[in-house]
Amino acid sequence: MVMATGISARRASTLWIMLLTIASTLGTLALACATPFTALAALAATQMRLRDGVLLMLASWVASQAVGFCVLGYPHTTSTFLWGIALGMAAVVGVIAARFAAKRFGRNRPLFGIATAFLAATLAFQGVILLWAFGLGGVATTLSPAINATQLARNGAILIVLMLLYRGLVALGMPAAGKRRLAT
Repeated sequence: MVMATGISARRASTLWIMLLTIASTLGTLALACATPFTALAALAATQMRLRDGVLLMLASWVASQAVGFCVLGYPHTTSTFLWGIALGMAAVVGVIAARFAAKRFGRNRPLFGIATAFLAATLAFQGVILLWAFGLGGVATTLSPAINATQLARNGAILIVLMLLYRGLVALGMPAAGKRRLAT
């Protein structure tokens, strides 16, 4: 399918995956390792095909790991590598949960859909991290109300900025991400 802009839906999705990965990488650099996976998951769940959302999560995860190991000096330990895998798994599970919530609750209510997608992504992401924390340590940190409140607020703010950026660029003529209806 070719859009009014002359760009195919596939190319538009690829462009958005690249742009959002760059945005999340800049966020990772600015926030010193706080990739906004749940914000990206909610945006992807409501604006992209599921496959593209998963690709976005994987691309953002790879970029996050590259920044962490190459720029921020993550230690090269087994625990660090395993936590990296945990984050990647949590990011993918988060976008799948967000997509399910958006399909279930947001068909004709876009704001409610994005809110439920964000909540579902957050709960799924944190659930996967908690499961990994039982094996790797860090359960108390994972369950910390202060840390979770900070992450929720930060990711919520980032989601608002990403949605405004997305809507603004689409309004200026950039093709949408090639999303199919939430029924797919």
